[in-house]
Amino acid sequence: MNFQNVEFLISAASPRDFPGKRLPEIAFAGKSNVGKSSVINRLLQRKSMAKVGDKPGKTVHVNYFLLDKACYLVDLPGYGFAKVPQAEKDRWARLMEDYFAANRITLGVLIVDYRHPPTNNDITMAKWFLDSGCPFVVLANKKDKLKKSELEPNLAAIRADLELPESCPVIPFSAEKGDGRDELVKWILNAVKA
Repeated sequence: MNFQNVEFLISAASPRDFPGKRLPEIAFAGKSNVGKSSVINRLLQRKSMAKVGDKPGKTVHVNYFLLDKACYLVDLPGYGFAKVPQAEKDRWARLMEDYFAANRITLGVLIVDYRHPPTNNDITMAKWFLDSGCPFVVLANKKDKLKKSELEPNLAAIRADLELPESCPVIPFSAEKGDGRDELVKWILNAVKA
């Protein structure tokens, strides 16, 4: 699959905007300031395919990117940190619930901050993936901001806090430097082929 062959498809504000053509969907979820858009840009080796803002909460719709005409990369609104009115947060929550209820996800990519324990929202998201049986991987982003001595203990804490089975990978990742990109690509390719 050619990760350079990508185009922005649609910014879905409601379920009626989700693409009618069903293809495998790789959904990226995480809190507002965890770097979802930066992870997608690193994956695609593009600087600004997914919009990166200076403030958390830039992604306000379900953004679809068509990858090599073979699958969708789906950038979901972030949860938690964004400084926006409660009514807007509620709209995001309804949109996310509608997206998850539509049962479209082929592979979930839950992005957490490698530097900190998972938030309650991260734990809720992991639980949803586990309870639904939807395959997913966890990306521990911002690896480049940790000391070597923090890498293993933080990874173990993430796995324990999210109550992940051994079969669920936790991938150390750096959107800044590209660490973990090859492993993420492998998981996406396997999901699309399945």
